[in-house]
Order: sequence, then C-alpha cells, then structure tokens
Amino acid sequence: MIAYLEGKLAYKDPAYAIIDVQGVGYEVRISLQTYSALPELGDKSKVFTFLNIRDDAHILFGFAEPDEKKLFLDLVGVSGVGPATALVMLSSLSSSEIRHAIMNEDLRVVQSIKGIGSKTAQRVILELKDKMRKDSLTSPAPFLAGISGGQVRSEALAALVTLGIPKPSAEKSLDTILKREGDQLTVEELIKLALR
Repeated sequence: MIAYLEGKLAYKDPAYAIIDVQGVGYEVRISLQTYSALPELGDKSKVFTFLNIRDDAHILFGFAEPDEKKLFLDLVGVSGVGPATALVMLSSLSSSEIRHAIMNEDLRVVQSIKGIGSKTAQRVILELKDKMRKDSLTSPAPFLAGISGGQVRSEALAALVTLGIPKPSAEKSLDTILKREGDQLTVEELIKLALR
C-alpha cells in the first residue's frame, strides 16, 4: 500500500495530478478540494494516497489532507459508493459540508450531488451518521482563484469527463451555468455547480 507521495508537482488538472518522486511520475486522481490545495507546478508537494486495485487497473487516489482521505475511505465503505462516486462527492462539497449533512441526516444535501440518488443518499446517511458523530474531525480546504474564461470551461469539461460524466451532458450543463452565472467563475466553482 502506498500511504503518501512526496515530490515535485509535475502536472495538475482539476481531475488528476502527476507527482514526480525521484524521477518516477505517479498519476493521482484528485478531488477539487485537493486541486485547490496543491502548490504551483514544480513546487514540492505531498499527497496522501489510496491505491484502488481492480482487475483492469491500479488507480491511485490522492488527497491534500489525511482527513479528506479518511472521509473518502468512509464513503467507499458504503455499499453502492465506489471510488469515482466518492471523488465526485468530495468535488461537489467540502469535507465539512459532507460530514455536516450526514450527521444532521440532511438527505436533500447529499442527494443534490450528481450521481447520488435517493437510495444511495439514504444508505450513506444510515451507514455513516453514527461514525461521523463520533469522529468530529473537519478540515475544509480553501478554494483558490481560477483562470481565463475559455480555459476555465475546457478544464472543467475535462475534469467532468474524467469523473465519468458523459461529454455531451457535461458540455450542456457547463454552457447553461456559464449563461446563467457569467464567465467570472473559477474552475472549481464551475465544476461544483455542474455536479449538483
């Protein structure tokens, strides 16, 4: 098991990053929380990791904080919630917002996340509410400012497609949001709105 990676940040995208550890580049899937917390390209970076081993792939998931990794592991422990869904959840809401919704049994907030239906939301709340109440560790990550208009849309689109949203659906959603909200949104804000 790879517990964490520490090295130079070689590439970052809202959906994944590449960490150069002594000449070996590790591709790590990340949430928007982690994307916001990562340093500039070329700077030293540390991400806490979870290695998901499937028949067809070995996928590393990375998190800026151990608390976010712990929440991810709690979420994937729920029946019907896989790593991709947990990553979408962590990209839609902050760790503290997810914990707060689960502890307060706020079905509406959990269900507002794209890809989370009524039954899955109920299961998440039922299986995690007591655990969340016991562990009251929260560490919200700050969201940093974005980039220029067209680049924001294309980065948001790439991230949504990587998260498993069909490209036509993601494009339609992004265009609707940009018409309604204007083009002053950051990549993180745009992705969050598209995931709701």
